[in-house]
Amino acid sequence: MNRLLHIPEGFRDIYRDENRSRRIIRKRLTDLLESFGYAGIETPGIEYFDVFGRDIGTTPSKELYKFFDRDGNTIVLRPDFTPAVARAAATYFNDEKRPLRLFYDGNVYQNNKSYQGRLRESSQIGAELIGISSLDADAEILTMIVRMFEASGLQDFQISVSHSHIFEALLTEAGFDEDEEEVVRDLIENKNFFGLEEYLGQKGISTELEELFSLLGPAYEPMENWEHLLKKTEKFPEIHADLHYLQELYKLLKVYGVENHIAFDLGQISTFTYYTGIIFTGYTFGTGEPLVRGGRYDKLLSNFGADAASIGFAFTLDQLMMALERQKIPVIDDLKHYVLLYRPEDRASAIAKATELRKSKASVEMIVSSDPGATLELLKNEYSNTEFILWRAE
Repeated sequence: MNRLLHIPEGFRDIYRDENRSRRIIRKRLTDLLESFGYAGIETPGIEYFDVFGRDIGTTPSKELYKFFDRDGNTIVLRPDFTPAVARAAATYFNDEKRPLRLFYDGNVYQNNKSYQGRLRESSQIGAELIGISSLDADAEILTMIVRMFEASGLQDFQISVSHSHIFEALLTEAGFDEDEEEVVRDLIENKNFFGLEEYLGQKGISTELEELFSLLGPAYEPMENWEHLLKKTEKFPEIHADLHYLQELYKLLKVYGVENHIAFDLGQISTFTYYTGIIFTGYTFGTGEPLVRGGRYDKLLSNFGADAASIGFAFTLDQLMMALERQKIPVIDDLKHYVLLYRPEDRASAIAKATELRKSKASVEMIVSSDPGATLELLKNEYSNTEFILWRAE
């Protein structure tokens, strides 16, 4: 019977002050998204398995919570918002001429291995810009991410940007098969660049191409020093075009005034294979995981019968709240909180007072007691950021 008091591993209860802080941050972030012209969308927590299938390139099947409905269909708990929003966009907005700007706020579920220490249910706030394939769209998304970090109260953070085509083009130029690609991918993801150099040396690829693989290493340079990289990639048109695109993107981000939070890390590789353009992650101090991930996915909607360029991102609220706590950044609550203690004989006027305070957007908890003063002494250490009112009818 005691096991009913526990919850499954990877899940947690969130209550009182932490719950209030999360709701405050949620409102700040969603208000900011609305200020950029984004409208809210809610998708079901349960979707058909095919929405997140292998062909779409999202979460591996083994990490999905899968079960069957009464009709024998395989359905899953939503592991990722982007395919779900893409499905909804293709269903409801396919005939619209204007770009779609949508944001969401909800939970996702991933059946991670227990030893990884990650939550299996996490909260995400994110946005998708559908219908625009341009520098301007990419810059808008990255600027919103910077502004969301700032709105949360964080100041020390960095958005690392790359381009998914660069890694793919290097593999194509090298002529690697799937097994060789997997080896290279593992070496880069594990930051084993000495191992990568040794592996490439065994493959007999050209010296020029082997040098270009160093773009994926940790010693990436500031954008201002990229001219020699552009020169070096002139014989590889796809890679050259991608680097030039990132250079132009940086110039536009400077116009927005967010360039100080942007870095270019070409060694980023996403596990989501639906990305087709820029990819990015956002980091700050106090967490071992990125707070935000995203990128461009121009072909994803075609899986749902539509054809539209798209880019989006997701903030993980749990990581964001952890960062705020560890950096000792308070979440300021603008709502005034009261505890109103009153005697039974003062009930009517106490209710009137509480009603008056609530109309002024205050939070009022009412406690009836035969001895309000003694009750105050008993309870005062149970509350934080709260004003007590010992009420007496006049």
